[in-house]
Amino acid sequence: MLSLEESLKILKETNALIEGHFILSSGLHSPKYVQCAQLMSKPEQAVKICESLAIKIKKAFHDIDLILSPAMGGIIVGYELGKILNKQTIFSERVNGEFKLRRDFNIKKGDKVLIVEDVITTGKSSMECSKLISSNNASIVGYACIIDRSNGKSQIKGKIISQVELDIPTYSKDNLPKELLSIEAVKPGSRNL
Repeated sequence: MLSLEESLKILKETNALIEGHFILSSGLHSPKYVQCAQLMSKPEQAVKICESLAIKIKKAFHDIDLILSPAMGGIIVGYELGKILNKQTIFSERVNGEFKLRRDFNIKKGDKVLIVEDVITTGKSSMECSKLISSNNASIVGYACIIDRSNGKSQIKGKIISQVELDIPTYSKDNLPKELLSIEAVKPGSRNL
């Protein structure tokens, strides 16, 4: 299993952890952004992170039938973890702003589902996925992500297993520090695509 230092080194080497002024999918602003798509585009590095996270998942959750990931960021992470854990993996997509199962994906009654994301900040996407699980009379085993940057303040009340926990500050638009005011904000997330 990778240490925190080893994991951070991989994130920086793959440009998955970047600095600037970012508007997160939650609407909050941050001086750092974790772009797991950069990590996942480099399979040799991504597999190290995912294998390490899979070890943690196996220790925390013993009975998983299905992995569900929100599009976009969670799709590749969910797939890689599904491959490592030998679990079926599906994803949800936004239709008119609401997560739905498409492509003939389904959650069976009684399934024990692990929700997998790339990054958890507010937990909004995971909570939207949890509604799909409940509406199909299945149960949520827990939540997993590469990066948990929620600092325990996410909407998620269940157990979150992550490869790395990062304490990256976030700010409302009306409460930006001076150093962010001088940098043009970019919105790299996918929620409103």
